[in-house]
Amino acid sequence: MTFGSTARTLRAAAAALALAATGDAWAAHAYAQFGDVKYPPGFDHFDYVNPKAPKGGAIDLVPPLRITNFDKYNPFTLKGTAAPGLGDLVFETLLTGNFDEPTTAYGLLAEDVQVPPDKMSVTFRLNPAARFHNGKPVLAADVKHSFDTLMSKQAHPQYRVVFGDVAGCTVTGPLTVRFDFRKASAELPLLVGGIPVFSRDWGAGKPFDQVITDIPIGSGPYRIGRVNFGRDISYNRDPNYWGRDLNVRRGTYNFDRITQKIYKDNTAQTEGFKAGEFDYIQVFSAKDWVRSYVGKKFTSGEIIKESLKPKNAGDFQGFLINTRREKFKDVRVREAIGLAFDFEWINHMINYDAHTRVRGFFNDSDFEAKGLPGPDELAVMEPLRKLIPEKIFTQPVPMPPTTKPPDSLRGNLRKARELLAQAGWTYRDGALRNAKGEPFTIEYLSDGARGEVIVTPYFQQLAKLGIQGTIRRADFALIQKRLDVFDYDLFIVRIPGREAPGTDLIDQFSSKSADTEGSSNWMGIRDPAVDALVELVATATTRPELVARLRTLDRVLRFGFYVVPQYYSRAYRIAYKSGKFERPAVAPSYYRAEDWVVSTWWRKQ
Repeated sequence: MTFGSTARTLRAAAAALALAATGDAWAAHAYAQFGDVKYPPGFDHFDYVNPKAPKGGAIDLVPPLRITNFDKYNPFTLKGTAAPGLGDLVFETLLTGNFDEPTTAYGLLAEDVQVPPDKMSVTFRLNPAARFHNGKPVLAADVKHSFDTLMSKQAHPQYRVVFGDVAGCTVTGPLTVRFDFRKASAELPLLVGGIPVFSRDWGAGKPFDQVITDIPIGSGPYRIGRVNFGRDISYNRDPNYWGRDLNVRRGTYNFDRITQKIYKDNTAQTEGFKAGEFDYIQVFSAKDWVRSYVGKKFTSGEIIKESLKPKNAGDFQGFLINTRREKFKDVRVREAIGLAFDFEWINHMINYDAHTRVRGFFNDSDFEAKGLPGPDELAVMEPLRKLIPEKIFTQPVPMPPTTKPPDSLRGNLRKARELLAQAGWTYRDGALRNAKGEPFTIEYLSDGARGEVIVTPYFQQLAKLGIQGTIRRADFALIQKRLDVFDYDLFIVRIPGREAPGTDLIDQFSSKSADTEGSSNWMGIRDPAVDALVELVATATTRPELVARLRTLDRVLRFGFYVVPQYYSRAYRIAYKSGKFERPAVAPSYYRAEDWVVSTWWRKQ
């Protein structure tokens, strides 16, 4: 499981240990944050799988990523682009999430887990049957090695941010390992349960950032198979996979071979799918869905189009504004450039009215701030009064601008011009200029036409304010390097909805991550109030507490106008070849489309 998918699966999870006994007894099979554990000890399988699903066959797909190649097999370092699928298929974790309970995880490499009453540590006992791909047992020393390696400067810096409150990892026996925390936390035991575990033999002792094309030694259900380096990679199911009979694995990972194909061009990808070059795709563009995914093969039923509607929280998508740039430091400037984005026109003319407007960072969830702060939010805000502007206590949370009557784009641009003038930017000599006479320019990094379809009309509106927008095209690998060092003005990011955000928000919003190369604080947010709130979120002990703190965080962030909100889809749009696959009768509640397909579908016999 990759760091990203670990966070995706487990950051939503919480921490109320499901102990069947008390004291030092080893009896916990699962770990949940605020509610009950659905599956009891000894359960047979998850409800959303077919435990009798036949094994065999293959599936070819494209990853739901923007990468255009890959150049390494190590997904845990900063430099380079890892092959897609590695994390989930090759590496395993101590605990694993599921698609029914966004705040619960069950034992995978660990067969038992224990948290003391003070919640200052967690101890895992490993399953003695667990084996790496080289046949060696998974030992506590491997867990410690993995953790220490990920916390080193040779690994991606995000690990040191997210696991910053983990004081250390101690081997207490050949199969037992304890993580100690710097503060009591209901979430940390779950986060460390999501650490990917790899063999000490991987890389043969080389510095970890020099472990690049060494074949990973994990313990997951698949091994790397045929590779067309940089373009395609296949994973072959391990016939000797140690965990194939575990209840958390029964009925899952049924394909003998999973192949991920990478296309540099979106059009080539679409045409390749229709030509039969691969089996499955998730479509993100509403325009493509309506105009490109049509034709004889669709009407004949040879290719199936389907919209999936899980119960997931809504995604976030928007232009992130890099506040490290001097021109974006004034909040009035950031609010002004957001007023030029005409969502209604773009949604109707380009997206066929298929999308919903992004309002904040936690759309369509309990964590979305609305209207004026309620008593629970005020209780969170009051101790931080010196850090939070008064208007956030007294004014409704900002909503994105609209051009629906009686509002209009003309009115929005007029307001934008006033805000820019207040911030020292006025129109003269053919451009919007500051007191030094410097023109206001915005550069957008583009990796393809998909984003440009939105950016072009947006820049046309910004031009009416005197702002010159330019689009700089580059391969996504180059763009990723510039994002890692925060060298950009404006960039579009989509963040999947989260059912229970937590410690991961420290990496996304905190001051200490703002200067951390490769962090997710792309916007460069440095706000003491935000710092305090993300810490409060990470230490929430009840769900009502978590809800109030996240709503407050959403409210404070939205008053900061760090993004130009765009839109999100309430459904996954997928297409796949007809007659090749079968799937369980029961659909899960919370999932990502590709995860569900890859892990629970099977090849039709």
